[in-house]
Amino acid sequence: MKNRVHSREVEAAARRLLNERGVTIPEIAEIVYEMQIPFSPGLTKEECIESVDAVLMKREIQHAILVGVELDILAEQKKLSEPLQSIVEQDEGLFGVDETIALGAVFGYGSIAVTTFGHLDKFKMGIIQKLDTKIANGKVHTFLDDLVASIAANASSRLAHRLRDKQERLTAEEIAQHENEEKIG
Repeated sequence: MKNRVHSREVEAAARRLLNERGVTIPEIAEIVYEMQIPFSPGLTKEECIESVDAVLMKREIQHAILVGVELDILAEQKKLSEPLQSIVEQDEGLFGVDETIALGAVFGYGSIAVTTFGHLDKFKMGIIQKLDTKIANGKVHTFLDDLVASIAANASSRLAHRLRDKQERLTAEEIAQHENEEKIG
């Protein structure tokens, strides 16, 4: 039996895939910033980058990235069987598995993340819009655009919770406890 894959290896692979597919942390953080600045006027882009990085430490997101991007790559290589090949390659409107995988990775950050994901899926901000072009430069992004929306929704929700923690003047220890609880899963 093969040894388990270490979580650091999984996280590194997920981050590498995002980078290889042309998605950067600052681009995702830009979406987070646009979503959260109306509610937190003092928000910085660095805080948004930090939040995206924290989200990428969660296994659910990492696993979703690995599965979704792999399916996009296989579709580019025409290695899926029909009719799945055509459905994924064309990002058919009634195909909801891409949203289902991304939505599954949102549940760890609560209902705010779920509703934010729905908003981003509908209005396609920033890099999400760029990826949602069916086939861009020979690349299939059927899953990736929704995964990026999931990451941004999670990071936005995380920041919203941090804002509430600050408003409630929680102690540094209480905030650290929330951070540690978040990393589970």
